Amino acid sequence: MSARNLRRTLIIIAGVTIFAGLLYWQLAPKSPPDRSTRSAERPPAPVSIAVATRQDVPIYLTGLGTVQASFTVSIRSQVDGKLREVLFTEGQRVKKGDVLAMIDPRLFQAALDQAKAKKKQNVALLAGAEKDLARSKTLAQKDFGTQQNVDQQQTKVDQLKASIEADMAEIATAQTQVDYTAITAPSDGRVGVRLVDPGNLVRASDAGAIATLVLTQPSAVHFTLPARALSDIRNAMARGPVEVTAFDQDNSRALGTGKILLIDNVISQATDTIRLKAVFANDDDQLWPGQYVNARVLVTIQRDVLAVPSNAVQRGPQGLFTWIVTTKNTAESRPIQIGGTTGDLTVVTSGLAEGERVVTDGQFRLQRGGLVSVTAPRSVEGGRGK
Repeated sequence: MSARNLRRTLIIIAGVTIFAGLLYWQLAPKSPPDRSTRSAERPPAPVSIAVATRQDVPIYLTGLGTVQASFTVSIRSQVDGKLREVLFTEGQRVKKGDVLAMIDPRLFQAALDQAKAKKKQNVALLAGAEKDLARSKTLAQKDFGTQQNVDQQQTKVDQLKASIEADMAEIATAQTQVDYTAITAPSDGRVGVRLVDPGNLVRASDAGAIATLVLTQPSAVHFTLPARALSDIRNAMARGPVEVTAFDQDNSRALGTGKILLIDNVISQATDTIRLKAVFANDDDQLWPGQYVNARVLVTIQRDVLAVPSNAVQRGPQGLFTWIVTTKNTAESRPIQIGGTTGDLTVVTSGLAEGERVVTDGQFRLQRGGLVSVTAPRSVEGGRGK
């Protein structure tokens, strides 16, 4: 082999050796980095926290309810006739006794006049019969008349007196019919939509009403709670009036505050709930009949208890727990026991100490012993973190 060929062969062998070394370095398994080093390289998890504090916590129960007017009446005619005029405006507030509509009264007035005339006729006949009776008695005393004539005259007088009493009843009936032609408001309230227009014939037997009158001040709220809350409600009522706050359907705006009036006398076995009724002054008309509301009942106030925001409480396979932030700004999970819950506030009975920092947001980023970066801590007060 010539020197040139030998040199070329050596160059090729050297190139293959270098390529094989590089390939092995790329494909060879690498040992995992130290866990402590990897943990140190993980950035702190950002979280929001709150400080567990001791305070007085109100305990509420909330149920779905409906608003009911304290007085609802259908405005109807009590006599048959033509609706002559309607004297209210739809949505108008009226007072008890205000005339709302008029029925044509002419037929009823004629019947009343006829009854009065008949009574006058019988009164005149009675006067003549009483004079005849007096003469018959005088003649009988002088033996110019018989007792039979006296008895006949007495019977006639008694009949006429009975007729006059019947006339008076007929007059009262006819007067009532005339009075019914003026349809009046049976109470204060607000009139709804007019359902019958003037000129239509209305009857006392009609299924439909001319309008509906409702009294919304005060108003009532009928709502339900789980039957297991019955003892708590009864105990609260034994201590005094129980406050109820009505919220809108979104549970974001208070519509009024009232008091529980009564608890229904039976528990619904179908739903295992108890029905309650609360009364609200409703001076600002925030509660409207038929409206759905959330009724929040103040059952009791727990004094000097440890409380945290409800979103700090987590549920895991082993039960309830919360993430806390240690003094070294590391995360630690802590099993806890809770008492009552109200709004965004939960009472913790064991597992936490006053002043400890609990995580309220960002829990999904946490691992035990991992570093965290926290926002400014907030205390828990009055059911809301501040």
